[in-house]
Amino acid sequence: MGHRLSKIYTRTGDKGTTGLGDGSRVPKDSLRVEAFGTVDELNSVIGLLLAEELRPEVRECLTDIQHDLFDLGGELCIPGHTAVSDRQVERLENILDSFNAGLPPLKEFILPGGARPAALCHLARTVCRRAERRLVTLANAEVVSPTALKYLNRLSDLLFVLARVLNRHHHQGDVLWQPGKNR
Repeated sequence: MGHRLSKIYTRTGDKGTTGLGDGSRVPKDSLRVEAFGTVDELNSVIGLLLAEELRPEVRECLTDIQHDLFDLGGELCIPGHTAVSDRQVERLENILDSFNAGLPPLKEFILPGGARPAALCHLARTVCRRAERRLVTLANAEVVSPTALKYLNRLSDLLFVLARVLNRHHHQGDVLWQPGKNR
């Protein structure tokens, strides 16, 4: 494992730049920093979700995802480095299929909400979609692993399904959208 920080502040970022994993410095608002910063934000939202009471299989799934997101953040922090694998994407697909199998088919759009853990899962899903958009923006300017993009795409789908699972576990139905409700 690399070196550990014994001192938290370094003052090297005081002028608006930050160091990447390869030693180069970039502006703190660069596309790359925005991408891995949003992945970090997603990881934090999942951490908030993990502070809730969850079924063991959901907790294990989300904890594994946090490790994957740290891998992804590391990948994005080092230009040209790859850390997220097709195997991780396939794992998400298998988990997604497993959780989705127990849910009734959707015939209507649902609103974010329901039980608190489900609402937090929806929040994680929307941050995941933003991380995906940031990664697409970065990929339009620099080389980005297509696997990283696939991972975030599957993850947002999984978080949507997990929100539904969490609502059911808490005996809450999906919050169905009622078009034109307040006209």
